[in-house]
Amino acid sequence: MEILATILSGLSFLMAVMLLIKHPGFTLGFFFVWLPKLTAGALSSVWAIMGAAGAILGWASGAYWAIPLGILGAGVMIWYVWRCTRDHDGFEEAFGVDWSEKIAPGQAEHMIQRRWTGVSKLNGSPEYSWERDVPFWTITEPASASDMGTGRELLCDLWRPASGSGSGLVFIYCHGSGWSIMDKDMFTRPFFRHLVSQGHTVMDIAYRLLPEVDIYGMVGDVKRAVAWMKANADDYDVDPEMIVLGGGSAGGHLALLAAYTPEHPELTPEELDGVDLSVRGVVSYYPPTDLLALYQHTDQRKMAGRPPVAIGPDSTMTRRDFARLDIFLGGWPQDVPDAYELGSPASHVQPGSPPTLLFQGEQDGLVPAEPTCALHAKLVEAGVPAINVVFPSTDHAFDLALPQINPAAQSALYDVDRFLALLRNRGVIKK
Repeated sequence: MEILATILSGLSFLMAVMLLIKHPGFTLGFFFVWLPKLTAGALSSVWAIMGAAGAILGWASGAYWAIPLGILGAGVMIWYVWRCTRDHDGFEEAFGVDWSEKIAPGQAEHMIQRRWTGVSKLNGSPEYSWERDVPFWTITEPASASDMGTGRELLCDLWRPASGSGSGLVFIYCHGSGWSIMDKDMFTRPFFRHLVSQGHTVMDIAYRLLPEVDIYGMVGDVKRAVAWMKANADDYDVDPEMIVLGGGSAGGHLALLAAYTPEHPELTPEELDGVDLSVRGVVSYYPPTDLLALYQHTDQRKMAGRPPVAIGPDSTMTRRDFARLDIFLGGWPQDVPDAYELGSPASHVQPGSPPTLLFQGEQDGLVPAEPTCALHAKLVEAGVPAINVVFPSTDHAFDLALPQINPAAQSALYDVDRFLALLRNRGVIKK
């Protein structure tokens, strides 16, 4: 029993240390800290139980060294769960003190009722359709210098509620990628099933990545998804005025950029000139909001000596070039400073920008929290309904790690439920 007490208390204490430790910056050491830190937060309730059990067994068996380790481990984890799941006043500040009364009772009953429920299957609908690899656009000819290929089909997955139970709202989701890896259907099925249970339709898009296209091609693909859904709204029984963009990390950046620039000539494909690309709102998880700040945070000056990489089918890009901003934006800040401003969502905030829900980990090793907070302040100053939720000691991609038990992921989903329900109320946003 002494060995068991030591193991339980030791593991709980070790994971508490991992939860509290800060990254050494965007270096090779980041990858050795990120996954354990993510696991520590996602399974915080498990580590708390293990620490408490280890302390009790240590007292019962005489393994007294296990008592302080278990108490400390359990205490840190309980603190983390409490901090991640406590209420905030973001909705009141964004939508008024009576914000909860603006949600229809029929919608409210399907939402998560508490910020954290321990082990949960999340809300799920037994009746929904999941249509995979649906073409939503074909690149028939280059729309800009970044669109090198022709005949390229853009694909999406469509998650739809049972017939007659839809809310009319469409959530277009852009996956995380560092602008250069991954694809749609990336650990998001629990999230999408939950949204469908609310009656929402989900369009999970596969936008093109580096080195096929740069920023202009990527944000263009997101806008093509918006245009396609609006054009096909009747076929999918949705409201073309109820489209919400969302995403995580690089996908969250593209969602914000597309939402804030529906008519920007440099960030809109020529074939969409004159098309209504406005959206109802945007939900963004840990997005890069200021690309110059991201350049500094990730210390990409160290990459300046690497050979230039061209966009297109003959590109020489390798894995070592992951998330290189000079490839994404066409150069380094000293060479193309305007591109860094153009590609930063914070540069495009103005009165009338769509309502925004932001989530950020306080100790995100990839994307710093400070620029996201600055974006939120800028939105508030412009009179845009905006909510920014910063989870303590939480890292990048927290929402994708075991959401059925993860307190930060469930608390974020609690807010998403209410944000989307509010957007369905046409009178909630003052024009």
